[in-house]
Amino acid sequence: MGLPTFTRLPVAVLAVGLALAAAPATAGDISLPVPTVTIYPGDTIRESMLRMQAYPETFKARTAVIDAPLAITGRVARRMLLPGEPVPVNAIDDPRLVSRGTPTQIVFEEQGLLITAVGAPLQNGGLGDVIRVRNTDTNRIVLGTVMADGRIRTGDR
Repeated sequence: MGLPTFTRLPVAVLAVGLALAAAPATAGDISLPVPTVTIYPGDTIRESMLRMQAYPETFKARTAVIDAPLAITGRVARRMLLPGEPVPVNAIDDPRLVSRGTPTQIVFEEQGLLITAVGAPLQNGGLGDVIRVRNTDTNRIVLGTVMADGRIRTGDR
């Protein structure tokens, strides 16, 4: 008695995947960066975790995928990325410098005047993001820009 069709399908898909990985790149192939190891949510992606894999010119991914390793390196995985699989655009994110609800320093600087306060970000933010933050002393909500050191700058720039 033969195996049901749904049981044989994953083996066929695996065989095609292995054939693609083993096939040398030709002029008509496209190369996509793929993980060499399982990358878990929250992991920062390093260049050593990636390799280029050739796909036939007719390859169509289920979703938009990243086609350059520099677009992935240094970013953070939003979900698990499997070895040998193209990386979807929506599966990575910029690293967070500020997390929602975690106290951080608010900096106001204008014409030589420097005022600092403690604030509670109302949003997550990466470098250069404009986010809302609540001043914990006054409960006033202000907009500020996330700086490289994790502080939030308000006022004229």
